Amino acid sequence: MSDHPIQGLMKTTMESIREMVDVNTIVGNAVETPDGCVIIPVSKVSFGFAAGGGEYNTNSNTDELPFGGGSGAGVTLQPVAFVVVGQGQIRLLSIHQNTSIERIIDLIPCFIDKIYNITQKKQKDT
Repeated sequence: MSDHPIQGLMKTTMESIREMVDVNTIVGNAVETPDGCVIIPVSKVSFGFAAGGGEYNTNSNTDELPFGGGSGAGVTLQPVAFVVVGQGQIRLLSIHQNTSIERIIDLIPCFIDKIYNITQKKQKDT
């Protein structure tokens, strides 16, 4: 049994979307700054697609049905953050205003370093 024409439309739409977006679209190419920091952009990608069609003249004696159809797709790409690696740190810089949770996550490495330093100092004192 042959594929229905709407399947061809959907296949073409999905293949086109696949060609447009890959992992480098979401996590961009790294850029090195003169001071040695590496900046990696992170984006949010949203997709939408639709396809539709109709068959006409079903009273015909032929096996093929006249078909009319169409499909479309839309993609949005929105930068959301930058990963900054340098000066012995890895930081996530959000483009949007920091929330409390993001701030806490950003402070965890600093907090762990302080605890480590305190425990090392106590071990030296004993």
